Amino acid sequence: MQPTSAVLAARPAVPVAVPAGAPGRRDRCYWSRLAALLAALTVLLRLPSFARPVWNPDEGYLAVQARLLAHGGVLYDTVVDRKPPLLPWLYQGLFAVFGDGSLWPPRTAALLAHLATALLLAAVARRRWGDRSGAAAGAGYLLLSVGLAPEDTLAATFEVFILPWTAAAVWCADRSRWGLAGVAVAGAALTKQTGAVILLPVAWTLWRAARAGRAPALAGALRLCLGFALPVGAVALLTGPGRFLFWTVTGSAEYVSPRGAWLTGLSRAAGGASVLAVAAAGMLLAAGAAWALRRRPVPADLWVWLAASGVAVVSGFQFYGHYFLQMVPPLVLIGVAAVRALPRLRAAVTCWTVLACAGFLVWDLAAPSRELDHAVAVAAAVRAHTAPDDRVLVWGIHPETYWFADRRPASRYLTAGFLTNFSGGRGGVRVGERYAVPGAWRAFNAEFSAHPPALVVDDSRGDPYAISRTPTLRDLLGSGYRRVARVDGAVVWAREAAGPAGRGGAHGGPAGRGAWGRW
Repeated sequence: MQPTSAVLAARPAVPVAVPAGAPGRRDRCYWSRLAALLAALTVLLRLPSFARPVWNPDEGYLAVQARLLAHGGVLYDTVVDRKPPLLPWLYQGLFAVFGDGSLWPPRTAALLAHLATALLLAAVARRRWGDRSGAAAGAGYLLLSVGLAPEDTLAATFEVFILPWTAAAVWCADRSRWGLAGVAVAGAALTKQTGAVILLPVAWTLWRAARAGRAPALAGALRLCLGFALPVGAVALLTGPGRFLFWTVTGSAEYVSPRGAWLTGLSRAAGGASVLAVAAAGMLLAAGAAWALRRRPVPADLWVWLAASGVAVVSGFQFYGHYFLQMVPPLVLIGVAAVRALPRLRAAVTCWTVLACAGFLVWDLAAPSRELDHAVAVAAAVRAHTAPDDRVLVWGIHPETYWFADRRPASRYLTAGFLTNFSGGRGGVRVGERYAVPGAWRAFNAEFSAHPPALVVDDSRGDPYAISRTPTLRDLLGSGYRRVARVDGAVVWAREAAGPAGRGGAHGGPAGRGAWGRW
């Protein structure tokens, strides 16, 4: 007679009765509740972004660029920028549907991009560590994403729209969907070149999966490369391969060079990193404690992701605050992993993150608006001295002036940086005509000769690219322009042949909207 234990062991296991579809219902319940919570948190934290018409020059540039594209402009030809085309196209499409009188459509799209990033990070964390970690990752990302200066976190600019692509690439790599991971990497790179660094943690995950026998290395690599190359190739063909390569890669050698600006760059890097470190201090301390205690709970791919994001911040040696946004998703997942290993730190990390977020929201609401006020004042002067169909040249680094004034730019170069290599991130190093984008002055002179601007605004305000230091533009102004106004440090020049200036424009006629539609 067999022992009772042996008999029980020999019996087949009787499955527990589980209602059909219960796991699916549980997942749907989890995601519906979490999505509602994260959506509410996103709206709450992003409401300050709608408080101002423009937060930084990148938003102004994108708005003007989208208007130009909507009225016959050709990207990388009559409308140029050093960035890939996805975000200008997004702005153009949103303006076509909702109108171009306000930036609320791209700001709403930015809100959705943050929500998508939070949900994708929640999915990555939940798959690895469970329900609670998923919720913590989603909420933690939203709280930490406001942990920079207001103009860096509230503007609807490039880094914001990189983040959902990068999170999607990691989500796909976790599930060995290498073709889709490649498409996500391409989406990030076509939003801004630095988005391509997400390829490093994706490739790392593929390599580890191949070593463990979970994925065929060659087939996975082929799908990853095809997923990346096909969208990039299609966009290059659509915009012109030569122009696409020049404006996104080869034409910015002087702009990205750190020569002569090492100290400026390092000081800006320290400042930006310090601000983010304050916001993420709880997560960083938890990760450090886990490492010191030899818990080492953080998967290697997250450290690779963080290091790759650091490379993105360093590239170009400008260190604008919004560059650091790319580091937020891996920082959040590292913090969640560390807190999971050291649960006693959960309350402290949560409290610090929430309090830091509240402090940054106060900063958002109290931030000064001097540059915004300046751009609005200059735009009012431009409207007062021009007609709606006049062309205007604003010699400065604030393209939003064109948008506020509702006047057509006289040149494809919307800031003086293309023609002098000036950058706020590097100061006055290597600034001058000889450092311009190759061929820029030849194109500028042709534009100036064919359609002389009715008004030129010298908005340099003592910066190294001032007209007095730019001989070609100084000579052009000396032949037919006179000073007519000075507004908050900006000098306004009008064409002498244009007739008397006054309300309604230099050529007479009604002032107001409509110039953009007659391009």
